Amino acid sequence: MRAFEYTVPKEKKQAVALLGKQWNDAEVLAGGSDLLGLMKDDIVHPKRLVNVKSINDLHGITSSAQGLRIGALTTLVEISEHPQVKDRYPMLAHAAGDAASPQIRNVATIGGNMCQRPRCWWFRNGFGLLAMGPDGKSLVLEGDNRWHAILGNDGPAYFVSPSTVAPVLIAYNARIRLLGPGGPRELPLEKFFVIPKSENEREHDLRPNEIVTDIVVPAPPAGAKVSHYEIRQKEAFDWPYATASVILDMNGDSVRAARVVMSHVAPIPWVSNEAAQALNGKTISEETADAAGAAAVANAKSLGRNKHKIKLARVAVRRAILQAAKGERA
Repeated sequence: MRAFEYTVPKEKKQAVALLGKQWNDAEVLAGGSDLLGLMKDDIVHPKRLVNVKSINDLHGITSSAQGLRIGALTTLVEISEHPQVKDRYPMLAHAAGDAASPQIRNVATIGGNMCQRPRCWWFRNGFGLLAMGPDGKSLVLEGDNRWHAILGNDGPAYFVSPSTVAPVLIAYNARIRLLGPGGPRELPLEKFFVIPKSENEREHDLRPNEIVTDIVVPAPPAGAKVSHYEIRQKEAFDWPYATASVILDMNGDSVRAARVVMSHVAPIPWVSNEAAQALNGKTISEETADAAGAAAVANAKSLGRNKHKIKLARVAVRRAILQAAKGERA
């Protein structure tokens, strides 16, 4: 590991002032479950670490009739065990409580989870975010792409967004708050994730001198039915092949409006308007759920070795919809 400067600010503005204008000038240290591994593998090598764990304003969950405010340093286990989250946002409690492993959930923060870097083995082995070879061709397309994107994969980015919690928050229409030298800014969480076009870009709408301060989640529709479904190779700690998060706003037995968000299928959490349209105005049945699953992957494209992910993503959407309709799982 390379040498670095270590700082521990006590206030948000102080933390921002310690960051730099370019990536690798400085990095924010929260739980550290992702950053420290990247540093040990020399994938990132910041000159300064800014440990924000002592900033009290970034901790905690507050609940009101309007929704939730979740501080960026709130851990996944705190979210999964919070009474108001479990009662009003059961899909979020489920996803946070099922992420990673117990050891990681106790240190990993929600802000860090939103900002974690791709798990693409090309990136993690030092070939860059877009994994381009010396000849300018994609190593992903020429090599092992079993776990890579099936949607939004026109290039040059082929990795998949790694968070299993982000799609749930996006389904709930969450917003993210950031703080930089110019003051605070807020944007829909789904807009926070971007598909980079060059190695100089990152996969988040986050500037090098900004920090995540809060996640704000509005109150869900009254009586909404929800479900989060993951397909993994094994039940224990593993990265999913595909996930689906579904919210059904019901009008009696028919769907007034739906939100379907997929993950591990694209470089960003993938909002499937096609699947939602296939559900709107319909009564949930095996047939409508299957039709929505088919719509969700209608534009999917295999990279050569990941064709199986198209089928798995379709199944994840279908099962999430059926579980939500039956109220079997949050």
